[in-house]
Amino acid sequence: MAARRKLIAGNWKMNGLKADGLALASDLAGRVKGAGAVPFDMLVCPPFPLLFPVGDAVKGSGVALGAQDCHAKQKGAHTGDVSPVMLKDAGCAYVILGHSERRADHGESDAVVNAKTVAAHKEGLIAIVCVGETEAQRDAGTQTDVVGSQLAGSLPEGATAENTVVAYEPVWAIGTGKTATPDDVAAMHAFIRGELAKRFPDADKMRVLYGGSVKPSNAAELMATENVDGALVGGASLVADDFWAIATSCR
Repeated sequence: MAARRKLIAGNWKMNGLKADGLALASDLAGRVKGAGAVPFDMLVCPPFPLLFPVGDAVKGSGVALGAQDCHAKQKGAHTGDVSPVMLKDAGCAYVILGHSERRADHGESDAVVNAKTVAAHKEGLIAIVCVGETEAQRDAGTQTDVVGSQLAGSLPEGATAENTVVAYEPVWAIGTGKTATPDDVAAMHAFIRGELAKRFPDADKMRVLYGGSVKPSNAAELMATENVDGALVGGASLVADDFWAIATSCR
């Protein structure tokens, strides 16, 4: 089997004004174009208001554009929501779904994430579906039960390696400075790979990202861990030098 190409995805979360986003996107676009052939795919996921300007800044550079969420419907009376067709119109190729902050802050269930994933797929978007346990759940030894249940409920039957990426993000390691050990990551990613293999014929080609305080100092070790096919990066994706260092740690 050919090696899965690494995906380095930057989740900007609720950060950045237009000038900040343009400067960061333009910097990254220039680095990717100047580097020639690179062993990774790069993705930036800015807040909704920045999708069009950032999309223009990265167009033709090899840096892909993604969003941080979408609604399950194409249009309608859903104040404050954004549909997959709107994201496609803005130039998005990817959308992050089921991030732990969406699950916690907005009460999103696996069923909601599943419906959003189906909707994203219908518009030709690649869904990055997030799963992960809290610190209490890990301390209780139920992390595989939790992640297994999230995978079962959040991933629709139509998921393939072409339209779906899974991101494992231990909730206790997001924005805390804590990082799961390489052994912890390897064990969970192997478990996820096994769960995917039970349902999807091309599970061996599906990319599984690690997300949780990824930074330049730990990126190389994490990216070299078995079954880790890239990173979903939060805070470090807002600093061009740091994000680029994480990306170029891929070999």
